Amino acid sequence: MAVEHWDEARDGPLSEAAMRRKLEARGYVVHTYVYPPGTVFPEHTHAVDKIDGVLSGRFRLVLEGEAVVLEAGDCIAVPAGAVHSAEVVGAEPVVSLDAVRRA
Repeated sequence: MAVEHWDEARDGPLSEAAMRRKLEARGYVVHTYVYPPGTVFPEHTHAVDKIDGVLSGRFRLVLEGEAVVLEAGDCIAVPAGAVHSAEVVGAEPVVSLDAVRRA
């Protein structure tokens, strides 16, 4: 599982607008969500390719049995059909960009 970390030298300062532009340029439709502490998403799949990006907070993602904690500036690709779960870690809400591949 490959986590893409924000590269300020290449991408500039991390902001919602900058991460949105980066994901949209890759052909994704992007929505912003805020998940409060304690939020848990049980195992599920999606019919489309997605990228989850984190702007703030900590988000534990388990993808096909492998776990990673995403932090500010991290993005991870979730392929269509991949079994995954997620949860907010800690007391800070997670601000996430949910990017879905354009049809």
